[in-house]
Amino acid sequence: MINENVSIALVHYPAMDKEGKLIVTSFTTMDLHDIARPARAYEVRSFYIVQPIDAQRLVIKRQIDYWLSEEGRAANPTRYEIVQLVRLKYTLEEVVEDIERERGKKPILVGTDARKYHKTIGYAELKREIEDREREFLIVFGTGYGLPPDLMRTFEYILEPVYGAGDWNHLSVRNAVAIILDRLFSKNRC
Repeated sequence: MINENVSIALVHYPAMDKEGKLIVTSFTTMDLHDIARPARAYEVRSFYIVQPIDAQRLVIKRQIDYWLSEEGRAANPTRYEIVQLVRLKYTLEEVVEDIERERGKKPILVGTDARKYHKTIGYAELKREIEDREREFLIVFGTGYGLPPDLMRTFEYILEPVYGAGDWNHLSVRNAVAIILDRLFSKNRC
Protein backbone atom coordinates (compact mmCIF):
# COMPACT_ATOMS: atom_id res chain seq x y z
CA MET A 1 0.00 0.00 0.00
CA ILE A 2 1.37 3.38 -0.99
CA ASN A 3 -0.40 5.21 1.84
CA GLU A 4 0.24 2.60 4.52
CA ASN A 5 0.62 5.35 7.14
CA VAL A 6 -3.00 6.46 6.63
CA SER A 7 -6.19 4.89 7.94
CA ILE A 8 -9.73 6.23 7.80
CA ALA A 9 -12.56 5.87 10.30
CA LEU A 10 -16.31 6.22 9.90
CA VAL A 11 -17.71 7.16 13.32
CA HIS A 12 -21.31 6.35 14.26
CA TYR A 13 -20.81 7.52 17.84
CA PRO A 14 -20.45 10.18 18.91
CA ALA A 15 -22.46 11.88 16.20
CA MET A 16 -24.92 14.77 16.20
CA ASP A 17 -28.49 15.14 15.06
CA LYS A 18 -29.71 18.32 13.33
CA GLU A 19 -30.32 20.00 16.71
CA GLY A 20 -26.75 19.24 17.81
CA LYS A 21 -27.70 16.50 20.29
CA LEU A 22 -25.44 13.49 20.70
CA ILE A 23 -26.73 10.38 18.98
CA VAL A 24 -25.62 7.01 17.65
CA THR A 25 -26.23 6.79 13.93
CA SER A 26 -27.24 3.64 12.10
CA PHE A 27 -24.96 1.76 9.77
CA THR A 28 -25.86 2.06 6.09
CA THR A 29 -24.93 -1.00 4.04
CA MET A 30 -23.77 1.18 1.16
CA ASP A 31 -21.13 2.74 3.41
CA LEU A 32 -19.21 -0.52 3.71
CA HIS A 33 -18.68 -0.92 -0.02
CA ASP A 34 -18.72 2.71 -1.13
CA ILE A 35 -16.06 3.73 1.39
CA ALA A 36 -13.95 0.58 1.13
CA ARG A 37 -13.67 1.09 -2.64
CA PRO A 38 -11.92 4.48 -2.51
CA ALA A 39 -9.90 3.30 0.51
CA ARG A 40 -8.52 0.53 -1.71
CA ALA A 41 -8.18 2.73 -4.80
CA TYR A 42 -6.12 5.32 -2.90
CA GLU A 43 -4.25 2.59 -1.02
CA VAL A 44 -4.91 3.54 2.58
CA ARG A 45 -4.02 0.91 5.17
CA SER A 46 -7.38 0.37 6.88
CA PHE A 47 -11.01 1.47 6.93
CA TYR A 48 -12.44 1.40 10.45
CA ILE A 49 -16.13 1.46 11.25
CA VAL A 50 -16.87 2.70 14.77
CA GLN A 51 -20.22 1.40 15.95
CA PRO A 52 -21.00 0.73 19.63
CA ILE A 53 -24.46 -0.87 19.24
CA ASP A 54 -24.27 -4.65 19.17
CA ALA A 55 -27.31 -5.11 16.90
CA GLN A 56 -25.73 -2.78 14.33
CA ARG A 57 -22.36 -4.49 14.74
CA LEU A 58 -24.01 -7.82 13.98
CA VAL A 59 -25.27 -6.48 10.64
CA ILE A 60 -21.84 -5.09 9.79
CA LYS A 61 -20.05 -8.25 10.86
CA ARG A 62 -22.38 -10.44 8.79
CA GLN A 63 -21.56 -8.37 5.70
CA ILE A 64 -17.84 -8.50 6.38
CA ASP A 65 -17.91 -12.24 7.09
CA TYR A 66 -19.88 -12.98 3.94
CA TRP A 67 -17.59 -11.04 1.62
CA LEU A 68 -14.52 -12.62 3.23
CA SER A 69 -15.95 -16.15 2.92
CA GLU A 70 -15.17 -18.46 0.02
CA GLU A 71 -18.75 -18.01 -1.20
CA GLY A 72 -18.44 -14.22 -1.13
CA ARG A 73 -15.02 -14.33 -2.75
CA ALA A 74 -16.34 -16.52 -5.57
CA ALA A 75 -19.37 -14.25 -6.05
CA ASN A 76 -17.34 -11.03 -6.18
CA PRO A 77 -13.52 -11.18 -5.92
CA THR A 78 -13.24 -7.38 -6.01
CA ARG A 79 -15.52 -7.00 -3.02
CA TYR A 80 -13.51 -9.67 -1.20
CA GLU A 81 -10.39 -7.58 -1.80
CA ILE A 82 -11.85 -4.29 -0.57
CA VAL A 83 -13.56 -5.74 2.50
CA GLN A 84 -10.19 -7.00 3.74
CA LEU A 85 -9.46 -3.36 4.64
CA VAL A 86 -12.50 -3.07 6.94
CA ARG A 87 -12.18 -3.30 10.72
CA LEU A 88 -15.01 -2.96 13.19
CA LYS A 89 -14.44 -1.25 16.56
CA TYR A 90 -16.64 -0.07 19.42
CA THR A 91 -14.91 3.29 19.96
CA LEU A 92 -12.54 5.73 18.33
CA GLU A 93 -10.14 5.07 21.20
CA GLU A 94 -10.03 1.39 20.17
CA VAL A 95 -9.13 2.48 16.63
CA VAL A 96 -6.25 4.61 17.91
CA GLU A 97 -5.03 1.74 20.10
CA ASP A 98 -5.22 -0.70 17.18
CA ILE A 99 -3.14 1.55 14.94
CA GLU A 100 -0.61 2.22 17.70
CA ARG A 101 -0.29 -1.51 18.44
CA GLU A 102 0.20 -2.44 14.77
CA ARG A 103 2.30 0.50 13.63
CA GLY A 104 4.21 1.38 16.79
CA LYS A 105 3.07 5.01 16.74
CA LYS A 106 -0.04 6.82 17.86
CA PRO A 107 -1.75 8.33 14.82
CA ILE A 108 -2.28 12.02 14.23
CA LEU A 109 -6.07 12.47 14.25
CA VAL A 110 -7.45 14.51 11.37
CA GLY A 111 -11.11 15.47 11.69
CA THR A 112 -13.40 16.22 8.77
CA ASP A 113 -16.45 18.46 8.75
CA ALA A 114 -18.56 20.60 6.47
CA ARG A 115 -17.75 23.56 8.74
CA LYS A 116 -14.42 25.35 9.07
CA TYR A 117 -12.55 25.21 12.39
CA HIS A 118 -9.58 27.14 13.75
CA LYS A 119 -7.16 24.21 13.34
CA THR A 120 -8.03 23.79 9.68
CA ILE A 121 -5.35 22.31 7.44
CA GLY A 122 -5.41 22.42 3.65
CA TYR A 123 -5.16 19.38 1.41
CA ALA A 124 -1.73 20.26 0.01
CA GLU A 125 -0.24 20.73 3.48
CA LEU A 126 -1.70 17.47 4.83
CA LYS A 127 -0.57 15.63 1.70
CA ARG A 128 3.02 16.83 2.27
CA GLU A 129 2.94 15.65 5.88
CA ILE A 130 1.56 12.25 4.88
CA GLU A 131 4.17 11.87 2.13
CA ASP A 132 6.97 12.39 4.67
CA ARG A 133 5.97 8.91 5.97
CA GLU A 134 7.28 9.87 9.42
CA ARG A 135 3.93 9.73 11.21
CA GLU A 136 0.72 7.74 11.19
CA PHE A 137 -2.54 9.49 10.30
CA LEU A 138 -6.16 8.66 11.02
CA ILE A 139 -8.70 10.65 9.01
CA VAL A 140 -11.99 10.67 10.90
CA PHE A 141 -15.36 11.01 9.18
CA GLY A 142 -18.63 11.68 10.97
CA THR A 143 -22.14 10.51 10.26
CA GLY A 144 -25.51 12.15 10.88
CA TYR A 145 -24.91 15.89 11.21
CA GLY A 146 -21.23 15.45 11.91
CA LEU A 147 -18.87 14.92 14.79
CA PRO A 148 -19.56 16.91 17.98
CA PRO A 149 -17.48 20.07 18.56
CA ASP A 150 -15.99 18.63 21.78
CA LEU A 151 -14.49 15.75 19.78
CA MET A 152 -13.40 18.05 16.95
CA ARG A 153 -11.38 20.12 19.43
CA THR A 154 -9.32 17.05 20.37
CA PHE A 155 -8.00 16.51 16.83
CA GLU A 156 -4.55 17.75 15.90
CA TYR A 157 -5.87 18.85 12.51
CA ILE A 158 -9.23 19.46 10.91
CA LEU A 159 -9.24 19.14 7.16
CA GLU A 160 -10.74 22.03 5.25
CA PRO A 161 -14.35 21.42 4.16
CA VAL A 162 -15.18 20.05 0.74
CA TYR A 163 -16.62 22.85 -1.34
CA GLY A 164 -18.09 22.43 -4.77
CA ALA A 165 -18.83 25.22 -7.19
CA GLY A 166 -20.80 27.21 -4.62
CA ASP A 167 -21.41 27.43 -0.89
CA TRP A 168 -23.57 24.31 -0.49
CA ASN A 169 -21.52 21.41 0.89
CA HIS A 170 -23.83 18.94 2.64
CA LEU A 171 -22.52 15.76 0.99
CA SER A 172 -23.08 12.15 1.98
CA VAL A 173 -20.15 10.74 3.89
CA ARG A 174 -19.54 8.33 1.00
CA ASN A 175 -19.11 11.25 -1.40
CA ALA A 176 -16.96 13.20 1.05
CA VAL A 177 -14.60 10.26 1.65
CA ALA A 178 -14.08 9.73 -2.08
CA ILE A 179 -13.48 13.43 -2.76
CA ILE A 180 -11.11 13.86 0.18
CA LEU A 181 -9.06 10.78 -0.68
CA ASP A 182 -8.88 11.94 -4.29
CA ARG A 183 -7.69 15.40 -3.27
CA LEU A 184 -5.01 13.91 -1.04
CA PHE A 185 -3.78 11.00 -3.14
CA SER A 186 -4.80 11.21 -6.80
CA LYS A 187 -2.05 10.88 -9.38
CA ASN A 188 -3.93 13.05 -11.86
CA ARG A 189 -4.68 16.24 -9.92
CA CYS A 190 -4.84 19.42 -11.97
